[in-house]
Amino acid sequence: MLENLIVNMEKFKKIKSIPAYIPLMNIDTDKIIPKQFLKTIKRSGLGKSLFYEMRFDEKGNPIKGFILDNEPFKKSKILITGKNFGCGSSREHAPWALLDFGVKVIVSESFADIFYNNCFKNGILPIVANENIINELKDYSSRKENIEVKLEEQEIVYGNKLFKFELDIFKKKCLLEGLDDIALSLKKIENIKKFEDKISQSKPWL
Repeated sequence: MLENLIVNMEKFKKIKSIPAYIPLMNIDTDKIIPKQFLKTIKRSGLGKSLFYEMRFDEKGNPIKGFILDNEPFKKSKILITGKNFGCGSSREHAPWALLDFGVKVIVSESFADIFYNNCFKNGILPIVANENIINELKDYSSRKENIEVKLEEQEIVYGNKLFKFELDIFKKKCLLEGLDDIALSLKKIENIKKFEDKISQSKPWL
């Protein structure tokens, strides 16, 4: 049965993590995952090459000091970064690499449109926040303290404060239910089959 082909994304749950802060603007998709790693169509295995040029030198040796290679940020599920994150080419490998590394939430003042939409299709929540909120959240990174992201409530909770973020209802539903584009299409498989049967009967020459 075609229904058995449905493989949902992991359903998005509350995320509690020490955030990692990368204080750079205009981080493009080539910086997130360089072009030499785009040969694969698998979504797994790309995390080790995330931000490759910031983490490794020309000989492939680790560059000391990059935040995601240091404890406790190696396990950060929340990334805080500068505005216009994910600009450049529209490679879906970028959110694949972030997710494979373990990043589930990205907080920025702004995102490139294509990257922003690709995040939702791959189980990542991109949150747009103003400069004041970014400054408050980055302090939690420097102090190595947890913050919590609640998708259902559309809130970031930090200390005794919270930030309510805006989100498209349909995109929120897809994250909560773990639905990518394929799963959304296959949920309508019965209607598709009925349409195909009707066409084959009315126009058998097609």
